[in-house]
Amino acid sequence: MLVSRSKTKDLSLLIKHLQLRKTCLSSCSSTPFPSISIPTNTNPFFQPNPQTLSRLLNQRPSISHLKQIHAQVINLAYPLFPSIIDSLIHCYISTEDLTTARTLFNRYPLPSPPTLLWNIMIRAYSKLHNCQEPFNLFRQMLALDRTLLVFPDDYTFTFVITSCSHQMSVVYGEIVHGLVVKNGYESNLYVGNVVINMYSVFKRMQAAHKVFDEMSERDVFSWTSLLCGYAKHGEMDRACEIFNQMPVRNNVSWTGMISGFVGVGRYVEALSYFCDMLYDDKVQANEAILVCVLSACAHLGALDQGNWIHMYIGKNRISESSNISTALIDMYSKCGRIDSASRVFNGILRWDVHNFTSMISGLSIHGLGKEALCVFYQMLAENIKPNEVTCLGVLNACSHSGLVEEGSSIFYDMESLWGVAPKIEHYGCHIDLLGRAGYLEKAFQIVKTMPMKPDIVIWRSLLNGCRIHRDANLARCIINYVGQMNSQECNGGEVLLSNLYASLGIWEGVTEVRKLMGERRIESDPGCSWIEVDGVVHEFRVADKLHPRIIEVRQKLNEILKRARLGGYVSNTMHVSFDLNEEEKEQAVAWHSEKLAVAFALMSTPPGTSIRIVKNLRTCEDCHLALKAISKVYGREIIVRDRSRFHTFKGGDCSCNDYW
Repeated sequence: MLVSRSKTKDLSLLIKHLQLRKTCLSSCSSTPFPSISIPTNTNPFFQPNPQTLSRLLNQRPSISHLKQIHAQVINLAYPLFPSIIDSLIHCYISTEDLTTARTLFNRYPLPSPPTLLWNIMIRAYSKLHNCQEPFNLFRQMLALDRTLLVFPDDYTFTFVITSCSHQMSVVYGEIVHGLVVKNGYESNLYVGNVVINMYSVFKRMQAAHKVFDEMSERDVFSWTSLLCGYAKHGEMDRACEIFNQMPVRNNVSWTGMISGFVGVGRYVEALSYFCDMLYDDKVQANEAILVCVLSACAHLGALDQGNWIHMYIGKNRISESSNISTALIDMYSKCGRIDSASRVFNGILRWDVHNFTSMISGLSIHGLGKEALCVFYQMLAENIKPNEVTCLGVLNACSHSGLVEEGSSIFYDMESLWGVAPKIEHYGCHIDLLGRAGYLEKAFQIVKTMPMKPDIVIWRSLLNGCRIHRDANLARCIINYVGQMNSQECNGGEVLLSNLYASLGIWEGVTEVRKLMGERRIESDPGCSWIEVDGVVHEFRVADKLHPRIIEVRQKLNEILKRARLGGYVSNTMHVSFDLNEEEKEQAVAWHSEKLAVAFALMSTPPGTSIRIVKNLRTCEDCHLALKAISKVYGREIIVRDRSRFHTFKGGDCSCNDYW
């Protein structure tokens, strides 16, 4: 902390005086720092008075200087001066030494510390999570004799209720709220704001809204606390109502809306609100907003908007913090520009675990397993310890590249070398790695001996391995093993089994599984793809009928598939899960969402430009074959990000080398 030169000089002189005085007095007595018995006018040394010490304490000295001054206070018998104790408590709290501050507070001269000092102590403890001391102090304060005239005020209630939010205890919050009303502070603006925030933290939005409605005065924080409560818990329609009624908005209000939309997967609306913020309110984006909108771009594959945000950061000279750099790497990776992600990564002056993790995960979804391993080993060379997500990323990279030996080694060493205990997600990656490579029995044995109960992701990985290697017997065995699980856990596994039976022509098996799914009311997720054209994100669903240009798109797709067949494309209908004739099967796979998105792109973008598509499900074999042929016939690079990885189709080939 900066202090003036004169103040620094005063402090230095006092410290020198203390050291000299200690030396001289110690030579005359066996007890260091004895009580002063020599009259002041005969003492050759300067003796600081309480006002001098208070002035020096107000400069907020360092902890070492503070302890020297504290020793002098004790030596001169000044602890009986409340002003000195007040200053010492302030100083110890500012240096985060709450233990000494609390000791001084507990030994405060009678009759009692004033309300202000109680508030300071409660506030200091309220900043700590899972700390009971604010409530203990509050109870002690309420138990004081009323004649001492020490009562809780609006600041007391503000700090105690804030602590309820940190303590994650709505019961305490309700009790303190009752005392707020009893003591007549329910109309206080600041107390009302923290009560709204407290109820919002615990998803008690009806109570929060009631407090808001009863407030006689509101400010931007009142509105924002209520809005963020609804947004945080996914009630975005109610949040929109509050947002539209707000007389004034600030960065926190916009952050609450944008992060709320991202949290519930409404990414297009998140980007729309971001644009409104910049153009309507002329508010400059902060770090939290930028990370959220970059995440929205990443999920949608909206490269143009992501590029614009990156330029906005540079144009407005916003510091690329670790969070922003990590979000940029993630955005470029998920938008298919791993080269741009690498440039951002290489431009970071000081890497941390989050930067490395984002880069490794980006390389992973692009199927660049060996490159991901190189970055992982570079991270270890930098003495940066990987975390759970890092290990997940590098295991995924090994899985998508068939690096069985390397992935298994990392899986079995992660706890002993880096202290990361394997969780179910890590087991899922390892099982996926073994299943893709054909080690199905070994993978199944690992599932049976896992230290936790397998989830649907585990079974899906195992069944996907059975689908790749066309092992219907093991798939049937797996489904029988899973038979005791509830319908929610089976969802997805039975869809895979149905598709596997269909690919082998075992229609009675398809009928049986579909019947079981109907009884359990299990539905498969509909395929959905997104594509950005001229900065606008378009959505297509399987057999889409809602897009405003769907008739043109279907006509274009029929034309594209005819040209693709001339280029060697033959429909792969083995996974159509219904016993249809071949023509009906071809029609069933023709209207898959990524095909519709490609058709729209070919009719809406200039020749030679790349096409980028994001899909919510794993791309099927037929679409994979079709996109390879289309990339060759039309001379286009087609980049598709499905549920697990990227596929870059170019010149009739795919970057995955048909290993996905």
